[in-house]
Amino acid sequence: MPDVTEAWRADHPWAGIYNFLIQRGTVSRGLGWLLWGTDINTLYRTAERALASLPARATVLDVPCGGGVAFRGLRPGQEVRYVAADVSPAMLDRARLEASRRGLGQIEYVEADVTALPFEDETFDLCLSFTGLHCFGDPAGAVSEMARCLRRGGRLIGSSLLTGAGWRYEPLVLAGRIGGLMGPAGSERDVRRWLVEAGLERVTLERSGAVGYFGARRARQARRGRRGPVTPSGSRPTTSPRSGRSAR
Repeated sequence: MPDVTEAWRADHPWAGIYNFLIQRGTVSRGLGWLLWGTDINTLYRTAERALASLPARATVLDVPCGGGVAFRGLRPGQEVRYVAADVSPAMLDRARLEASRRGLGQIEYVEADVTALPFEDETFDLCLSFTGLHCFGDPAGAVSEMARCLRRGGRLIGSSLLTGAGWRYEPLVLAGRIGGLMGPAGSERDVRRWLVEAGLERVTLERSGAVGYFGARRARQARRGRRGPVTPSGSRPTTSPRSGRSAR
């Protein structure tokens, strides 16, 4: 399988096309139904609801932020710390343009590895990860790392293409993998398992065609017998894997 991280980092031609489409609801709605049997409005509404309910001075991590599709939920002057992270410098440039178009000056931009995020433990109140898990080479590791960065009681909200969603979607999944745009991805059951193994609770997952919209919360108190997120190898880390290097 091609290295999906390097494909996105190098700004694969599909990256620009995807960003153009996802930012234009009229076009995306038709293609979403046609290709994936999904309503793209669900993504827009989920982002808007998640950000509208934030208290003042809340902290948000958006990874991978892409070209800023979740920015539609922010208001100019909204008093939050919003960190937009992505492995791709080109996507971060697109995100800056989108923020400027929307008059959003409160966003920080970080080129970062989703499996080695350069943030301290328990930094964020909310982590958004839209259409990202299926683009990661190690989705379970990515979920574990995002969970590490959540404060107690913090939420992880996102979406991902799902495997096993139906025969009509399988050719597209295969094409995405061959083209280096999709990682191993996972089924509905896999995504639920990754969230639980990362130490998250109150897990929800709703399907819209081949897309799953998930949510989970980090426990407000450490559960007895659990000392933190599980690493992909099954052990529990004694230190947090933080790095400023850019590699998804």
